[in-house]
Amino acid sequence: MSLQKYILRRVLTSIPVLFGVSVVTFGIMHAAPGDVVSQMVAANPNVPPGESVRLREEFGLNDPIWVQYLDWMQGIFTGDFGEVYSSSRSADTIVMARLPETLLLGAFGWVFAILIAVPGGIYAAVNKDELGDDVSRFAALSGISIPNFWLGLMLMAIFAVQLDLFPTLDPQTGLLSREMLWWLILPGVTIGTAASANMMRIMRTSMAEELNKEYVTAARAKGLPERTVILKHVLRNSLISVTTVAAFLTASLVSGSVVVEVVFAWPGLGRELVEAIQLREINLLMAITLLTGAVVVLANLLADIVYALLDPRIRDEY
Repeated sequence: MSLQKYILRRVLTSIPVLFGVSVVTFGIMHAAPGDVVSQMVAANPNVPPGESVRLREEFGLNDPIWVQYLDWMQGIFTGDFGEVYSSSRSADTIVMARLPETLLLGAFGWVFAILIAVPGGIYAAVNKDELGDDVSRFAALSGISIPNFWLGLMLMAIFAVQLDLFPTLDPQTGLLSREMLWWLILPGVTIGTAASANMMRIMRTSMAEELNKEYVTAARAKGLPERTVILKHVLRNSLISVTTVAAFLTASLVSGSVVVEVVFAWPGLGRELVEAIQLREINLLMAITLLTGAVVVLANLLADIVYALLDPRIRDEY
């Protein structure tokens, strides 16, 4: 199968996934008690009794759930993600305004994860069952076990409050300014720790398996330098497993950004998602959820493409 047909097939199989995400999220939100009108009335006790009925009729909340879903899908296909009732703003406007902050935070997390996971996994595999390997495994298990919110609070307490190396609050400067990028180091480390720990374990296991294969013994027998054997031959084959796992970890980075953004008061999609759940803003919640699902699907699609480039045999298995 050609690479173009392989990519097209993977794209087509991603469409039902996004459809399923939208259906499940829409159903769960409507199964939860209360709605946006209930929240608005609770916040303003002076609202006349008949006003809540009028608002539900105006917002279409009295329609059957399948009618509301079809109306929402019709808006999606026309580029309209609906209105945020509590602020009278469009959901897509809010999402696009907060998206750069979330993407930048996620990029910091991925950079940290890759810089730690790949060299750490290589070092642990080369020094298998030695002190360095034991230390790396302990660090990986610790990184997986520590909750994001606790790690973020500890990093702020030590490096921002005690050592005064980082500002405690968002410096409110340009998104790519020096001050902002420096402040983002702590949130980036917080969100990337678990991902780096998982990838380092996978990297170590994959590298250790490759080092025991016959082609490595043959390369060494030919007199190739150990550095060439590891970086040119073993690393390339090990990255296949790491690439696949890294795509699945995108979901944990996205979900982890919700907690990290709240802890560090970062104005990204995570905070908007929390507020949308509290206010029962179904249109904003669906817009963020659908975008998150699209990012995860895209990450897996890119992983499949990289996988097919690293090992062309995989194209014939799908």
